[in-house]
Formats: sequence, C-alpha cells, structure tokens
Amino acid sequence: MVFSSGRVPGALVAAGATRGVYRTLRAKPPGGSARWQRKNHAGRTVDLHGGLAVAAGVALATAVTPGLPPRTRAAALLATAAAAACGAYDDQAGSAAERGLRAHLRALAEGRVTSGAVKLLGIGAAGLAAGALIARRPVDVALAGVVVAGGAHLVNLLDVAPGRAAKAVLAAGAPGVLRGGPAGTLAVAPVAAAAAVLADDLRERTMLGDAGAHALGAALGVSIVTANGRTGRALHAAVLVALAAVGDRVSYGDALWTAPGIREVDTWGRLPC
Repeated sequence: MVFSSGRVPGALVAAGATRGVYRTLRAKPPGGSARWQRKNHAGRTVDLHGGLAVAAGVALATAVTPGLPPRTRAAALLATAAAAACGAYDDQAGSAAERGLRAHLRALAEGRVTSGAVKLLGIGAAGLAAGALIARRPVDVALAGVVVAGGAHLVNLLDVAPGRAAKAVLAAGAPGVLRGGPAGTLAVAPVAAAAAVLADDLRERTMLGDAGAHALGAALGVSIVTANGRTGRALHAAVLVALAAVGDRVSYGDALWTAPGIREVDTWGRLPC
C-alpha cells in the first residue's frame, strides 16, 4: 500500500519537527535575529529560519522513520546533513563577488577556495559517500553522487522566488511518495518538510536559503538513487546536469546578492513559476 510502513509517521515527524524548529528559531534566533535576516526585492525582511527548520525536520524523520535499511538510512542522513551544513556555511560566509558554478571553479583554478567551492566539494563528496552506501560498483556510486549533488544544486537554483523551491520539491517528490519500498519512505520527509514551511515562504516571512534548499534537494536525490537502477540513475543524472547548466546561467543572471553584512537582495518574481 502507498502509505504503509513508516510513511505516515515519517510525514508527521518531518512536518512537526520542521514547524517546531521554525517556531523556536523565530523566538530565539542563534546569534541574534539580524544574522538570519535578508531583504527581498520588495524590501520586505525575511529570515532564513525556514531552511534550517526543513533540514532538521528531514534529518529527524529520516533517523526515526521505520522501514529503512540501515545503509539507506545512513546514506540519506549523511547527504542531508552535509548538504545543510555546506549550505548554512554559504548562507553566512558567501561572497557577493563570486556567484555561480563557473565563478567558483575559476576561483579554485586560481587556488582560492570560495564558500561556493566548499559547497561544491562538500556536497559532491557526501553524494559519493551516500552512493557508496547504496551501490557497490564504481559507476553506480558516481551516478549516485551526481544525482544527489545535482538535486541539491537544482533546488537551490530555484530558491529565487517566494515558495518556488518548496513547490518544486512537492512536485518532484510527490511521485516518489507513491513508490513502494524505502525510496517512497525517503521521499516523504522532504515533501512533508517543504509543505510545512510553504505558507510562510509564500507570504515572504522566511526563505529556504542554501541550507534548506540543498538539504531538500539532497534528500530527494537519495530517494531517486534508491528507487532506480543504473539506467534510471544515468537518465536522472543527465537531466540534472543539463538543468543545472541552464539554471546556473538564468538564476544567477537574474539574482542580485550581497554579503551577509550588507544583506541579501533577491529578485524574487523575475523567473516564470
């Protein structure tokens, strides 16, 4: 059955934990509220608490939901936690001077490690490690790494308008929830967590930021890897790489970003929904 095993408990844990962490962070933001505030295109102040909350909700649900093989659970936890940590670092330490994949690769070639490069290397390594927990052959591990890292990157690219990234996670994750087995159970957590903050995101109270977007995308990526064999993983990897190449140019071309001390100004609303 579609909602057998731990899916309903997993959804409740993910949504409940996300809302609980979100309320706690809004009441007592670590380091003060200014550290987590940004201004959007309309000049409204939004916070990054939604992203931290969804990362926590996905991680907790993945950890406690019954019905997951130990290695699959470990892979999902590793990918989600690493993606959230790397994203949170970029949320706080990102530089306005270098945005986009090509800029970070160029900086690496020059011997400079940007916060974006930390994300690229950190999430890439976590994706490969997660793949190694799920698959055995090197080619399958490599494909898994591309799917996990590509999923994280793509959801982050979509976080340029109120609710867009969360809605994308709901749309992409819904078919996964309908699958049987561990893959369906894994898909429940990011879908439920995204749904839990969607209203606040749409009302421009919060945004996912890099931490939340990367965590949701990586979690979905592990679900996709779990659901597919080599052919399916290769197809998903190819699509994600193509979308990332296009999205990197469009999204960063339409987004204005300033360093944390100046605050973020994001051109929400320019891209079609």
